[in-house]
Amino acid sequence: MANFVVTIDGPAASGKSTVARLLAERLDASFLDTGAMYRAVTLAAMRAGINMSDQEELLGVIEKKELEFSAERGGMVVHLNGVDVTEQIRSGEVTANSRYAASAPRVREKLVEMQRQFAAGKDRIVTEGRDQGTVVFPDADIKFYLTADPKERARRRQAELEAKGQRQDAEQVRGAINARDKSDRGRDVGPLRPASDAILVDTTSLSVEEVVQKLLECVNERCSGKS
Repeated sequence: MANFVVTIDGPAASGKSTVARLLAERLDASFLDTGAMYRAVTLAAMRAGINMSDQEELLGVIEKKELEFSAERGGMVVHLNGVDVTEQIRSGEVTANSRYAASAPRVREKLVEMQRQFAAGKDRIVTEGRDQGTVVFPDADIKFYLTADPKERARRRQAELEAKGQRQDAEQVRGAINARDKSDRGRDVGPLRPASDAILVDTTSLSVEEVVQKLLECVNERCSGKS
């Protein structure tokens, strides 16, 4: 495992992806975007035309398709069969279907293994997801759990979609987030919950920079002697 691991967990649109990427830059660490892994599997499955609810077929996609994940400054880059699909995995359709891979126990086990392998080759790593501090890296140096008011989370997601030219009704966005929360918290494997030793951060009224600074101060205070 990496010498220095920071985990950031939390529900959809709590700000963890953006914050994790920026924190990784400040710490000169690699950024592991676990959501990108689930999205990549989902995109590959959609293109293969398989039954998304069939766990065996999803596993087959991981085994048969060439999925590559690399940490580059500014985020994680994803290649599928040699083609950069970093932007394609962020589509609304992929987002909506990613719940199938996320709720399949054996798929999660495989991706947890891949996440640990990714971290093993890095000196420092900042990783974000739903179960990073509880399942994937239970011995991480420092763990954070971000949250925010549901209305604020819906507003952020709607703004994110609009920036990509994808207009959705506010009620539709809130409904999608509520459904994702229910699925994430209710699954049997790797459910969404804060680790017992995680630092809880409510991002509702904080800017991205304020959250990053808050986390950076915690890292410096509690792990100043870790290299």
